[in-house]
Formats: sequence, structure tokens, C-alpha cells
Amino acid sequence: FEKFKTMHFPRDVFVGHGVLENVAQVVNQNLKSGPVLILTGNTTYELAGKDVEAILHDNNIEVVCLKLGKADRENLAHSLDVAREVSAGIIIGVGGGTKIDLAKKTAFDLNVPFVSVPTSPSHDGIASPRASIRSNKLSVSEEGSMPVAIIADTAVLVKAPFRYLAAGAADVISNLTAILDWKLSARLHGEDFSSSAAAISEYAARELVEKAQLIMPGVEESVWLVTKQILASGTAMAIASTSRPASGSEHLIAHALEKYNPGNSIHGEQCAIGSVVSMFLHGGDWRSLINTYQKFGLSVKARDYRIDDMTMIKSVSTAHAIRPERYTILGERDLSLEAAEKVLETTGII
Repeated sequence: FEKFKTMHFPRDVFVGHGVLENVAQVVNQNLKSGPVLILTGNTTYELAGKDVEAILHDNNIEVVCLKLGKADRENLAHSLDVAREVSAGIIIGVGGGTKIDLAKKTAFDLNVPFVSVPTSPSHDGIASPRASIRSNKLSVSEEGSMPVAIIADTAVLVKAPFRYLAAGAADVISNLTAILDWKLSARLHGEDFSSSAAAISEYAARELVEKAQLIMPGVEESVWLVTKQILASGTAMAIASTSRPASGSEHLIAHALEKYNPGNSIHGEQCAIGSVVSMFLHGGDWRSLINTYQKFGLSVKARDYRIDDMTMIKSVSTAHAIRPERYTILGERDLSLEAAEKVLETTGII
């Protein structure tokens, strides 16, 4: 028997009101040499980055703070240059999806610990070892570092616009179709399937489906509810050593939209749209998904995000090509434009 598998999990997870104060403890446990490099943005620095910086300074820990923009090759190269220049011993990502992605990829490339400090619960990337880096107008999912610690302060997260919380909830709920795709690939292509990872991922999704009416704006308890399941989704990916438990055809459609024209939609909203298409193709209860999203005010209508019909049709038709090695219900060839249009019209997306 020669089979083996490597799994990486966070050592510490702090979720709740006021947990930001634990950042010094986390750094002291994981920093061997060199300064701390905080990767953040202008807005997220004001939300939490400056507090993290102050806490570390108060504990006599050397800190370098770098403010970056979107998660693309240029910013990744810049963060790597700065990290090497200062000999950073640990990377702390403070922000939403893009800053966390840049931090986890920088830490992975330099083989130093990574700490995730999210400022918005907009998707499950805050707790996963995958990083979406934009390259040639396309977001590419790459291997990044699993955080050694996650510090999710609900007092910080609740300040983010409610749209981000709703999107984060939708990203987790869309795990339902990701699991269907994973099972399909296991049956048809013999892909490795982890029943334990799938169970955790599905539990996270169904917990939010059942409590969707409790996801409300300005309520810290709602942030707590969604963030816990985002972390569970990340755990499922860690167990599986792949993003399969939380990324299937719905994510391919989301990435295709990013490629062509996402309008003003954000990742979790794109996943919600994609999950309805995927559930329809699987023959599942897509209407129930729409009703769930509506409970916390998330629309799956393309026009609400300024996405025109042709862009939506093209995205569904060609989404399989985003990651051809990942088999899903979308198959291995383009859907005809007529078939894609019919799905989208039937589900009310266009």
C-alpha cells in the first residue's frame, strides 16, 4: 500500500467579538525570525489593518505594512519583492478576498506562515488554501498557504456592507452543486472522492439554507452564523486537499463571467447564479435555491448586476473550458447557445 495524503489545517481559529487582540499571541507562536508583513488595502487598513499594526507595535513586534490593490500578477510580484527585501517571517492578510489571496500566495511562494484576518465575510477564501490571482483578465485558482491562524472579528466584519455577507452565504450554499459535480466526476471518471469532506461541506451549506432568514444586515449574530460555515467550508477543502468540496460548475460559470463581463457582480453573487444553472442541469430543486437566496435579499437575475443576456449565455456555454481538467455537469464541450439560453430563461436568470 503506497497511498498517502497531506492535509494542512489552521492551528488556531478565533471567531467572535473582539478577537483581533489575539493577533500578537498568534505572531509570537509562529514567528521565528524577521518582521511581520501586513498585506492590506487603503480601506481595509482603516477597518482593521491599523489596529493589527498597533497591537503588534504595542507588543514590541517589528511590522512592515504594504497596501495593495487587486489580486493580479503585478501586485503579487510587488508583495513578493517587499517580503524578500525585508525578510518577512510571517504574512498577515488583512482585508477581503483580494488581499487574503495575495497574502496566502505570497506566503506559499516564500514558505512562511500566513495569518488570515478578514474584514468582510464575502467568500470562503478566507479559510482555504486556494488563491485566485487575476492573469490576462481571468482569475486563476492557484495553490496558496493554508492559514496557520484565522482571526475573524465579528465586530469588524459586521461593518462591511451587507451585500458581502449575503455573497459569502451564497458562496457556501453553492457547495451543494459543487458536491453533485464531485460525485458525478467520481462516478464517470474515477476521481478521488472524500465522503467526510463532502459531508462537512454539505453540512455548512444546509446550515445556511435552514437559517437563511436569520441572515440580516447590521446583526453581528448573522455575521457569526455565516462566518462559522465559511470556516467549515475551508476545513472541507483542507481535508480533501482540493477545492472540490466547494467548487464545481457554479464556480466555473462565476469565473467565466469574470472573464467576459461580470457587470457589477461579486464572486458570491456569481456563484449563486451558477448554482441555479448547475442545479437545473443536475435535475435538482433549483427553485428552492432561488427561494433561499431571496430570503436574504440576493438576486440571481443577470440584469440586476448589469450583465447582458449574451454575456450570460456565453458564460454558461463555455464555462467548462475555464478548468478543463475539472469534470462537472457542464461536460467537456461547449453547450450550444440555444441550450444555455433555454436554461437561463427557464430559471429566470435572463
